[in-house]
Amino acid sequence: MLNEIRTYLKSSRAYLIAGFLFTIVVIVTAIIITKDTTTAIIFSAILFIIVTLFLFMIGRKRNQELDQIKTIVNNIRTRVYKSVDEIVLSEDLITLETAIKEMYEKSKNDIEYLERLQIMRSQFIANVSHELRTPIFTIQGYIETLLEGAINDPKVNYQFLMKANQHTINLSNLINDLIDISMIESGEMRMSFRYFGVNDYLTTIIEEIKPLAEERGLELVYNPVRDGLEIFADKNRLKHAFVNIIHNSIKYTEHGKVEVLVEEAHKSVIFTVRDTGIGIPEASINRIFERFYRVDKARSRSVGGTGLGLAIVKHILEAHNSEIEVKSVLNKGSEFRFKLSK
Repeated sequence: MLNEIRTYLKSSRAYLIAGFLFTIVVIVTAIIITKDTTTAIIFSAILFIIVTLFLFMIGRKRNQELDQIKTIVNNIRTRVYKSVDEIVLSEDLITLETAIKEMYEKSKNDIEYLERLQIMRSQFIANVSHELRTPIFTIQGYIETLLEGAINDPKVNYQFLMKANQHTINLSNLINDLIDISMIESGEMRMSFRYFGVNDYLTTIIEEIKPLAEERGLELVYNPVRDGLEIFADKNRLKHAFVNIIHNSIKYTEHGKVEVLVEEAHKSVIFTVRDTGIGIPEASINRIFERFYRVDKARSRSVGGTGLGLAIVKHILEAHNSEIEVKSVLNKGSEFRFKLSK
């Protein structure tokens, strides 16, 4: 009991000096007014007991509040709470309760983000290992076959060398895409924004890609917009995004055409890449911009690609404060749409 009283009085030590100074002042005043020593002593004793009791009650309340806070902090640390509503303090500590709830929400969000990041990192490493292993093992297989004697067989040696060379190109493209996406996500890729004309820019890109479309028997169409229309963007990074989107449309279009459309709005320019391809299942539309995500893995490998193209597109457009929208109907085609400032 004495230890408890001592602990509570110790907890109220912030008020201790003020309490005893108040007691002394009252006692001195009482002695001066009453001029009766006995009465003054009795009054002083009663006042001392009252002040001590008051300080005891303050100390006890303070200790109870501190215990509450310690319990809540410990529960947050050990992740006991499932909801912010479980954090409750007394009415006198409502401001502190609000602050702790905000801290809990931030802490919870940070932990969940780190956990998602760890999962993504593990998946990314596994995907990279798998994607690198495939061309390396394939190249190794062709070379071993050639070394074992196929180099002397004119029917297969050139064919094997061509296939091995193609896989080295695929490997190089994968590494370049990995470097690009790593630089974008780490913030090391610097953007250089400036104004440039839309027509000449897109015409150049279309002319570069048109042979690939013609090789697959497709029509690659671009209808020029008004002369003088300009956009404010990073010319080189944006070209990377356009090329990736158009290549993607060509890869998954077996017949018909791929169109690049431009629509001028009040303060922006809307770009659309539309194809007549195989389309994207609705369940996959929100995932096609994930790294290494493939709707049809077997088909994706047969048509080539690193599995990072659309992920890079998403990052480049986000750096332009833009988002890409996708609409698709199976066996009828897909449409990729985004806007840029002019």
